[in-house]
Amino acid sequence: MKRLVTGVVLSAALAAATLTGVSGPAAATPLNPIVWGACSDPTLVQGGAQCGTLSVPLDHVLPFGTQITLALSRVKHKSPDNAYQGVAVSLPDALSGTGVNQSLTGGRLPNGAGDTYDWVGFAPRGLAPSVPTLSCIPDYLDFNRSDYVTTTPAAEQVWLDRVKGYADACAKNQPALLDHLKTTDKAADLENIRAALGVNQLNLFGQSYGTYLGQVYATLFPSHVRRIVLDSNVNPSRVWYGAAAFDQAVPLENNLRLWFDWLASHDDVYHLGATRDAVTTTWNAQLAKLRVAPADGAVGPDEWADMMLFTPYFQSTWPIMGSAFANYVRTGDGVPLKAMFSQFLQHGNDNVLANELAQVCTDAPWPANWSKWHNDSVATDLKAPDTTWGNTWANAPCFFWHAKAGIPVRVNGYGVKSALLVDETLDAATPFEGSLEVRSRFPGASLVSVTGGTNNAGSLSGNTCVDSKIAAYFATGSLPARKPGRQADVQCAPLPLPSPS
Repeated sequence: MKRLVTGVVLSAALAAATLTGVSGPAAATPLNPIVWGACSDPTLVQGGAQCGTLSVPLDHVLPFGTQITLALSRVKHKSPDNAYQGVAVSLPDALSGTGVNQSLTGGRLPNGAGDTYDWVGFAPRGLAPSVPTLSCIPDYLDFNRSDYVTTTPAAEQVWLDRVKGYADACAKNQPALLDHLKTTDKAADLENIRAALGVNQLNLFGQSYGTYLGQVYATLFPSHVRRIVLDSNVNPSRVWYGAAAFDQAVPLENNLRLWFDWLASHDDVYHLGATRDAVTTTWNAQLAKLRVAPADGAVGPDEWADMMLFTPYFQSTWPIMGSAFANYVRTGDGVPLKAMFSQFLQHGNDNVLANELAQVCTDAPWPANWSKWHNDSVATDLKAPDTTWGNTWANAPCFFWHAKAGIPVRVNGYGVKSALLVDETLDAATPFEGSLEVRSRFPGASLVSVTGGTNNAGSLSGNTCVDSKIAAYFATGSLPARKPGRQADVQCAPLPLPSPS
């Protein structure tokens, strides 16, 4: 009977917290323990991980109702037991695929700072290898799609029909699951994971969209957060129509032009133009060419943009995308482009896309009048012609989504003693303003900025200034001194730009 009461209290507290931002209960009782065993993934095996599963309620309001299964992995602490600091959970970014392998995060911290923790990664509900999985139209991200840039009402209707078909398929394939893929559901799952591990508090490490799960969990269960690092923060005041559909477009466009500058500075390698304007001219010529005749009969302007727009997110992709760009200009050979698209976009597997949409479409309401979407897209397109419409259509299934949207949690971190925030000032996927907003809501937080950096979720990638502060926080709880006002507390220089080799 005690477990039943706990489950009901948990569900009621979650519902109240969703509306008011009040913290959740002191404990949760999982229905089943985690059963740990050997991993099958070679990378996890090499990293010394254990793998397991945990049953959690499909609907946390009905704790003894239908159960689903979360897949987890764990790398146990390497330090002596007297130095052990508890469990650290990596919070997966929905767009990064399965989070199971993120138990390896601890090994990336410098100076052995991760060795004093058990590191846990998990695949959020709906994402393989958790069961059930959500998949809507496996080949939705296919070749030869209609041009993202819709210049006529007829062209726009083609895309409206396409995104409606996707939303309809999601509802048909997993109707019960679709209503329970909000961030609050995942926060309740995380609370069940904590209880199943038998610990009173969790240490959390989240990046990009995973930061929003960290923000929500810290709001609902503040007493269960010991230390929390959030890298590249979602803006909790912009969930999700602003944050996902429109706030990214102009920063992505700006970062694309920074890549053009880099290509121009290496014109001796790529021969795409010696100035930004010259590279832009070459870029536009390729788009025009692909609109007339897709490369290898498959790669049109959509596929080209989907691949090349990795560059505004991650500077590490600049050389490989520069080579692909230059090779196509030089040879007109579309075969490498087709292969690259299949690899980078996981052609034929929309599990990641479906789950990202299932979360953002239901965490908060979206405008119910398509004219607002259209007008916002037209206005944004004037500033960001290469990025706006692709982003609009990527999120447009939310207009037709069949699961009811909730009311977003009023994120606040007043109950969390400390937090370390990290962000690059030109981060386009989660613009820097989001980290400033989170800092304002977490009075115990300090913010490390990477001034002029364009990477999303770029920490633990070799920037000593940033990574040493994350390591120090995990090792001792030390934070940079907090400054007054709405600003970063310490500034780091970005990594050098990549070599074109």
